[in-house]
Amino acid sequence: MKSKMIVLMSSAFLFSACMVAPRHGGGLTIIPILPTIVEIDDDAYYTQGGYHYFYTDDRWYYSDSRNGHRSELPRSHWPHETRRRGRGHSR
Repeated sequence: MKSKMIVLMSSAFLFSACMVAPRHGGGLTIIPILPTIVEIDDDAYYTQGGYHYFYTDDRWYYSDSRNGHRSELPRSHWPHETRRRGRGHSR
């Protein structure tokens, strides 16, 4: 009984930091939440956990490849602050 509870609690903890979304072409994929502060270059790309995140028009998008189909990232997964390297600009 205790081992089932430990598995349940650890699963809840692990999935609280992720998002499950439909994959382009079928299936499901797990998208990690962005860190609290993200620094991007002038090209507005950020890579983490095998995903490519794009920041444009004050919105975040993600894809499993740099040139792949982009989906909008839910606001609950956005960073609290977006910084551009080499500038004092932040969101």
